[in-house]
Amino acid sequence: MSGKRVLITGATSGIGMETARGLAKLGYSVVLTARDNARGEEARNELVSSTGNKDVEVLFCDLGSFASIRKCAAEYRERFDRLDVLVNNAGVWDFHRQQSADGIERIFAVNYLAPFLLTNLLLDSLKVSAPSRVVNVASGLHQGVLHLDDLELKEGWSGMKAYRQSKLAVILWTRLLSKKLAGSNVTVNCAQPGLMRTNLARDAPWAYRVGFLMFGKRPERGAQSSIYLASSPDVQQTTGEYFKDSQVARSSKESYDMDVAARLWDVSMKIVGLSGK
Repeated sequence: MSGKRVLITGATSGIGMETARGLAKLGYSVVLTARDNARGEEARNELVSSTGNKDVEVLFCDLGSFASIRKCAAEYRERFDRLDVLVNNAGVWDFHRQQSADGIERIFAVNYLAPFLLTNLLLDSLKVSAPSRVVNVASGLHQGVLHLDDLELKEGWSGMKAYRQSKLAVILWTRLLSKKLAGSNVTVNCAQPGLMRTNLARDAPWAYRVGFLMFGKRPERGAQSSIYLASSPDVQQTTGEYFKDSQVARSSKESYDMDVAARLWDVSMKIVGLSGK
């Protein structure tokens, strides 16, 4: 057993499940978040059965609720004394505009604000466990402009536009957080899994769903970059990067704008109710 503990969001299916499976096979103590307790237990049992690793736990967390995220982080800190790896994997892609429990456009809330808040709440656990790592699942669909004056896209919303913006925000935040954590021995990187054959597009129009099924990679392939960033000694000192196929890759030019990243950080802190720098 590695003796290391990893927390993975959205790990009851798809890439998250395969990331959990891969790390469990490597001997990591795995903690999953689940929005549904029954699905969480089903996932835990399946992972224990398929990997032989009995050290798999489940925490309830509705990533569309700041209160639930805060409760989850508090429960994690109460139950576990270390956090070696945090994998912010969970994501949604709506094709009809929806709101989170906090009244925020749901794609932006779940894909970006949720990992932003959860990571900040668990930074102390990551720092005391250093060397430790944060892995944020991004997307190749992150091109475009970050609308700082309308992050919820109240004007001109579309599922694609909202998804692109949420993933651009993730990359900008990753790069800035890596700078803020300089010297802490906590690394932060992005994993780009590519088009996946998962249930991400379950609410999409028929043509989108067919595309995901025909051209999407199997989840176990999509999980490889996340597993690599979580576990490989080759990237122990690498931080602030965007990875595709387990290699550093260029992301969009907008994702390198640190002035925008700093403004996004300040706005995000206010939205989620955090103070400090």
